[in-house]
Amino acid sequence: MGKIYVGLNAEFSRSSDKPFEWAVEAAAKMGYKYFEPMIHFGRELMSEAGYFHTVSMFDDPYRIKEACDAAGLTISGLQSHGPLGRPEVHGEYIKLAIRVASEIGVPVINTDEGIKAKWTSEEEDFVLIKYTLQEAAFVAERRGVKIGLEPHAQYSRTPDGLDRIYNLVKSPSIGINFDTGNAYLCGHDVYAWLERVASRLVHLHAKDISESHSSAERGKVTGTPVGCACGEGVLDWKRIIAIVQEKCPRDIVFSVECGTPDQAAKSLEHLAALV
Repeated sequence: MGKIYVGLNAEFSRSSDKPFEWAVEAAAKMGYKYFEPMIHFGRELMSEAGYFHTVSMFDDPYRIKEACDAAGLTISGLQSHGPLGRPEVHGEYIKLAIRVASEIGVPVINTDEGIKAKWTSEEEDFVLIKYTLQEAAFVAERRGVKIGLEPHAQYSRTPDGLDRIYNLVKSPSIGINFDTGNAYLCGHDVYAWLERVASRLVHLHAKDISESHSSAERGKVTGTPVGCACGEGVLDWKRIIAIVQEKCPRDIVFSVECGTPDQAAKSLEHLAALV
Protein backbone atom coordinates (compact mmCIF):
# COMPACT_ATOMS: atom_id res chain seq x y z
CA MET A 1 0.00 0.00 0.00
CA GLY A 2 1.44 3.32 -1.08
CA LYS A 3 1.01 6.85 0.18
CA ILE A 4 -1.13 9.60 -1.29
CA TYR A 5 0.13 13.11 -1.95
CA VAL A 6 -1.82 16.13 -3.19
CA GLY A 7 -0.57 18.06 -6.21
CA LEU A 8 -1.85 20.62 -8.68
CA ASN A 9 -2.17 20.48 -12.45
CA ALA A 10 -1.18 23.72 -14.21
CA GLU A 11 -4.64 23.94 -15.82
CA PHE A 12 -5.84 25.93 -12.78
CA SER A 13 -4.04 28.96 -14.21
CA ARG A 14 -5.48 28.81 -17.73
CA SER A 15 -8.13 31.45 -17.04
CA SER A 16 -5.56 33.78 -15.46
CA ASP A 17 -3.65 34.47 -18.72
CA LYS A 18 -0.32 34.03 -16.97
CA PRO A 19 2.91 32.16 -17.85
CA PHE A 20 4.20 28.86 -16.51
CA GLU A 21 6.44 30.42 -13.86
CA TRP A 22 3.49 32.36 -12.42
CA ALA A 23 1.50 29.13 -12.10
CA VAL A 24 4.37 27.43 -10.30
CA GLU A 25 4.77 30.25 -7.80
CA ALA A 26 1.01 30.48 -7.22
CA ALA A 27 0.78 26.74 -6.50
CA ALA A 28 3.62 26.94 -3.99
CA LYS A 29 2.07 29.94 -2.21
CA MET A 30 -1.17 27.97 -1.76
CA GLY A 31 0.80 25.23 0.00
CA TYR A 32 1.05 22.59 -2.70
CA LYS A 33 4.14 20.38 -2.72
CA TYR A 34 3.58 18.62 -6.06
CA PHE A 35 2.95 20.11 -9.49
CA GLU A 36 2.03 18.80 -12.95
CA PRO A 37 3.20 21.04 -15.82
CA MET A 38 1.69 20.87 -19.29
CA ILE A 39 4.04 20.66 -22.27
CA HIS A 40 3.59 21.16 -26.00
CA PHE A 41 5.43 20.40 -29.23
CA GLY A 42 6.88 23.22 -31.32
CA ARG A 43 6.07 26.88 -30.67
CA GLU A 44 2.79 28.46 -29.65
CA LEU A 45 2.10 32.21 -29.66
CA MET A 46 0.17 32.65 -26.41
CA SER A 47 2.65 30.82 -24.19
CA GLU A 48 5.61 32.50 -25.91
CA ALA A 49 3.99 35.86 -25.09
CA GLY A 50 3.49 34.87 -21.45
CA TYR A 51 -0.29 34.54 -21.56
CA PHE A 52 -0.54 30.76 -21.22
CA HIS A 53 0.89 28.13 -18.88
CA THR A 54 2.21 25.45 -21.23
CA VAL A 55 5.92 24.98 -21.90
CA SER A 56 7.39 24.11 -25.28
CA MET A 57 9.50 20.96 -25.41
CA PHE A 58 11.78 22.96 -27.70
CA ASP A 59 12.80 24.93 -24.59
CA ASP A 60 15.53 23.62 -22.30
CA PRO A 61 13.69 21.16 -19.98
CA TYR A 62 15.59 22.66 -17.06
CA ARG A 63 13.30 25.68 -17.38
CA ILE A 64 10.61 23.42 -15.87
CA LYS A 65 12.81 21.82 -13.26
CA GLU A 66 14.50 24.98 -12.04
CA ALA A 67 11.20 26.85 -11.65
CA CYS A 68 9.71 24.00 -9.62
CA ASP A 69 12.87 23.51 -7.58
CA ALA A 70 12.97 27.22 -6.71
CA ALA A 71 9.36 27.03 -5.50
CA GLY A 72 9.92 23.84 -3.50
CA LEU A 73 7.67 21.78 -5.77
CA THR A 74 8.18 18.18 -6.86
CA ILE A 75 6.98 17.42 -10.38
CA SER A 76 4.48 14.55 -10.26
CA GLY A 77 4.09 14.12 -14.00
CA LEU A 78 3.94 15.92 -17.32
CA GLN A 79 0.58 16.51 -18.95
CA SER A 80 1.41 15.51 -22.51
CA HIS A 81 -1.90 14.57 -24.09
CA GLY A 82 -2.27 13.85 -27.77
CA PRO A 83 -4.02 11.37 -30.06
CA LEU A 84 -2.26 8.02 -29.78
CA GLY A 85 -4.34 6.91 -32.76
CA ARG A 86 -2.64 9.49 -34.99
CA PRO A 87 1.09 8.67 -35.12
CA GLU A 88 1.82 11.64 -37.40
CA VAL A 89 0.55 13.94 -34.62
CA HIS A 90 1.55 12.20 -31.41
CA GLY A 91 4.38 9.82 -32.36
CA GLU A 92 7.38 12.12 -32.02
CA TYR A 93 5.57 14.27 -29.46
CA ILE A 94 5.14 11.49 -26.89
CA LYS A 95 8.66 10.15 -27.36
CA LEU A 96 10.12 13.61 -26.81
CA ALA A 97 7.86 14.07 -23.76
CA ILE A 98 9.33 10.91 -22.27
CA ARG A 99 12.86 12.12 -22.93
CA VAL A 100 12.08 15.51 -21.35
CA ALA A 101 10.62 13.76 -18.30
CA SER A 102 13.66 11.53 -17.98
CA GLU A 103 16.12 14.41 -18.26
CA ILE A 104 14.57 16.33 -15.37
CA GLY A 105 13.59 13.38 -13.18
CA VAL A 106 9.82 13.26 -13.76
CA PRO A 107 8.34 9.78 -13.15
CA VAL A 108 5.18 9.92 -15.31
CA ILE A 109 3.88 11.38 -18.56
CA ASN A 110 0.10 11.37 -19.08
CA THR A 111 -1.76 10.90 -22.36
CA ASP A 112 -4.82 9.35 -24.02
CA GLU A 113 -5.94 7.99 -27.39
CA GLY A 114 -7.23 11.41 -28.41
CA ILE A 115 -9.82 12.30 -31.00
CA LYS A 116 -9.62 9.84 -33.88
CA ALA A 117 -9.10 10.64 -37.54
CA LYS A 118 -12.42 11.04 -39.34
CA TRP A 119 -11.72 8.44 -42.03
CA THR A 120 -10.34 5.47 -40.02
CA SER A 121 -12.24 2.44 -38.77
CA GLU A 122 -12.12 1.24 -35.16
CA GLU A 123 -9.96 -1.71 -36.20
CA GLU A 124 -7.52 0.61 -37.92
CA ASP A 125 -7.49 2.96 -34.94
CA PHE A 126 -6.33 0.24 -32.58
CA VAL A 127 -3.50 -0.74 -34.92
CA LEU A 128 -2.41 2.90 -34.97
CA ILE A 129 -2.73 3.28 -31.18
CA LYS A 130 -0.67 0.13 -30.67
CA TYR A 131 2.02 1.41 -33.03
CA THR A 132 2.34 4.78 -31.27
CA LEU A 133 2.19 3.27 -27.80
CA GLN A 134 4.74 0.55 -28.54
CA GLU A 135 7.21 3.05 -29.96
CA ALA A 136 6.72 5.20 -26.85
CA ALA A 137 7.15 2.20 -24.54
CA PHE A 138 10.52 1.39 -26.10
CA VAL A 139 11.71 4.89 -25.16
CA ALA A 140 10.07 4.86 -21.71
CA GLU A 141 11.30 1.44 -20.57
CA ARG A 142 15.00 2.23 -20.80
CA ARG A 143 14.46 5.52 -18.97
CA GLY A 144 12.21 4.29 -16.15
CA VAL A 145 9.36 6.65 -17.09
CA LYS A 146 5.73 5.56 -16.77
CA ILE A 147 3.08 6.32 -19.39
CA GLY A 148 -0.25 7.08 -17.72
CA LEU A 149 -3.22 6.26 -19.95
CA GLU A 150 -6.22 8.42 -19.14
CA PRO A 151 -9.94 7.87 -19.74
CA HIS A 152 -10.66 10.85 -21.96
CA ALA A 153 -11.81 10.07 -25.51
CA GLN A 154 -13.99 7.83 -27.66
CA TYR A 155 -12.47 4.45 -26.75
CA SER A 156 -11.23 5.06 -23.20
CA ARG A 157 -14.64 6.35 -22.08
CA THR A 158 -15.55 2.87 -20.79
CA PRO A 159 -13.68 0.55 -18.41
CA ASP A 160 -13.45 -2.12 -21.11
CA GLY A 161 -12.23 0.41 -23.66
CA LEU A 162 -9.49 1.75 -21.39
CA ASP A 163 -8.38 -1.81 -20.64
CA ARG A 164 -8.33 -2.62 -24.34
CA ILE A 165 -5.88 0.22 -24.93
CA TYR A 166 -3.80 -0.74 -21.89
CA ASN A 167 -3.54 -4.35 -23.07
CA LEU A 168 -2.38 -3.47 -26.59
CA VAL A 169 1.25 -3.30 -25.48
CA LYS A 170 2.82 -5.46 -22.79
CA SER A 171 5.24 -3.14 -21.05
CA PRO A 172 6.13 -2.30 -17.44
CA SER A 173 6.23 1.34 -18.50
CA ILE A 174 2.48 1.54 -19.16
CA GLY A 175 0.00 2.34 -16.39
CA ILE A 176 -3.19 4.26 -15.73
CA ASN A 177 -3.69 7.95 -14.98
CA PHE A 178 -7.24 7.80 -13.66
CA ASP A 179 -9.28 10.97 -14.15
CA THR A 180 -12.16 10.94 -11.68
CA GLY A 181 -14.14 13.70 -13.40
CA ASN A 182 -13.86 12.18 -16.87
CA ALA A 183 -14.88 8.77 -15.56
CA TYR A 184 -17.92 10.30 -13.88
CA LEU A 185 -19.02 12.36 -16.88
CA CYS A 186 -18.77 9.30 -19.12
CA GLY A 187 -21.62 7.92 -17.04
CA HIS A 188 -19.83 5.21 -15.10
CA ASP A 189 -19.45 4.22 -11.45
CA VAL A 190 -16.25 6.07 -10.60
CA TYR A 191 -15.50 3.97 -7.52
CA ALA A 192 -15.90 0.57 -9.21
CA TRP A 193 -13.78 1.75 -12.14
CA LEU A 194 -11.07 3.04 -9.79
CA GLU A 195 -11.02 -0.29 -7.95
CA ARG A 196 -10.59 -2.06 -11.29
CA VAL A 197 -7.49 -0.03 -12.26
CA ALA A 198 -5.99 0.65 -8.82
CA SER A 199 -3.24 -1.97 -9.09
CA ARG A 200 -2.09 -0.32 -12.36
CA LEU A 201 -2.44 3.28 -11.19
CA VAL A 202 0.61 5.53 -11.68
CA HIS A 203 -1.03 8.96 -11.28
CA LEU A 204 -4.50 10.40 -10.63
CA HIS A 205 -6.25 13.51 -11.90
CA ALA A 206 -8.37 14.72 -8.99
CA LYS A 207 -11.25 16.34 -10.81
CA ASP A 208 -14.61 17.03 -9.14
CA ILE A 209 -17.79 17.82 -11.06
CA SER A 210 -20.40 20.33 -9.96
CA GLU A 211 -24.09 19.44 -9.75
CA SER A 212 -24.89 21.78 -12.63
CA HIS A 213 -22.11 20.35 -14.81
CA SER A 214 -23.29 16.84 -14.01
CA SER A 215 -26.87 17.65 -14.95
CA ALA A 216 -25.84 19.25 -18.22
CA GLU A 217 -23.27 16.79 -19.52
CA ARG A 218 -23.14 13.44 -17.71
CA GLY A 219 -23.52 10.63 -20.23
CA LYS A 220 -23.17 13.06 -23.14
CA VAL A 221 -19.40 13.69 -23.15
CA THR A 222 -16.20 11.68 -22.71
CA GLY A 223 -14.51 14.16 -20.42
CA THR A 224 -13.83 17.79 -19.61
CA PRO A 225 -10.69 19.94 -19.33
CA VAL A 226 -11.29 21.02 -15.73
CA GLY A 227 -13.78 20.54 -12.93
CA CYS A 228 -14.86 22.46 -9.84
CA ALA A 229 -13.08 22.59 -6.48
CA CYS A 230 -12.64 19.16 -4.92
CA GLY A 231 -15.23 18.86 -2.17
CA GLU A 232 -17.73 21.18 -3.88
CA GLY A 233 -18.92 18.64 -6.43
CA VAL A 234 -20.57 15.25 -6.62
CA LEU A 235 -17.60 12.98 -5.89
CA ASP A 236 -16.88 11.29 -2.55
CA TRP A 237 -13.20 12.02 -1.96
CA LYS A 238 -13.01 10.09 1.27
CA ARG A 239 -14.12 6.98 -0.63
CA ILE A 240 -11.71 7.63 -3.51
CA ILE A 241 -8.81 8.03 -1.10
CA ALA A 242 -9.75 4.84 0.74
CA ILE A 243 -9.75 2.82 -2.49
CA VAL A 244 -6.31 4.07 -3.51
CA GLN A 245 -4.89 3.55 -0.03
CA GLU A 246 -6.22 0.00 0.12
CA LYS A 247 -5.59 -1.24 -3.41
CA CYS A 248 -2.76 0.74 -5.00
CA PRO A 249 0.72 -0.73 -4.38
CA ARG A 250 2.68 2.47 -5.05
CA ASP A 251 2.72 6.11 -3.97
CA ILE A 252 0.24 8.21 -5.95
CA VAL A 253 -0.11 11.95 -6.46
CA PHE A 254 -3.66 13.27 -6.69
CA SER A 255 -3.10 16.08 -9.21
CA VAL A 256 -5.99 18.52 -8.87
CA GLU A 257 -7.56 19.62 -12.16
CA CYS A 258 -9.72 22.69 -11.68
CA GLY A 259 -10.35 25.97 -13.43
CA THR A 260 -9.24 28.81 -11.13
CA PRO A 261 -6.73 29.63 -8.38
CA ASP A 262 -9.61 29.90 -5.88
CA GLN A 263 -10.77 26.37 -6.74
CA ALA A 264 -7.20 25.13 -6.44
CA ALA A 265 -6.84 26.56 -2.92
CA LYS A 266 -10.18 25.08 -1.83
CA SER A 267 -9.25 21.69 -3.31
CA LEU A 268 -6.01 21.54 -1.35
CA GLU A 269 -7.80 22.41 1.88
CA HIS A 270 -10.41 19.68 1.32
CA LEU A 271 -8.07 16.90 0.20
CA ALA A 272 -5.32 17.62 2.74
CA ALA A 273 -7.84 17.15 5.54
CA LEU A 274 -8.68 13.67 4.22
CA VAL A 275 -5.29 12.27 3.25
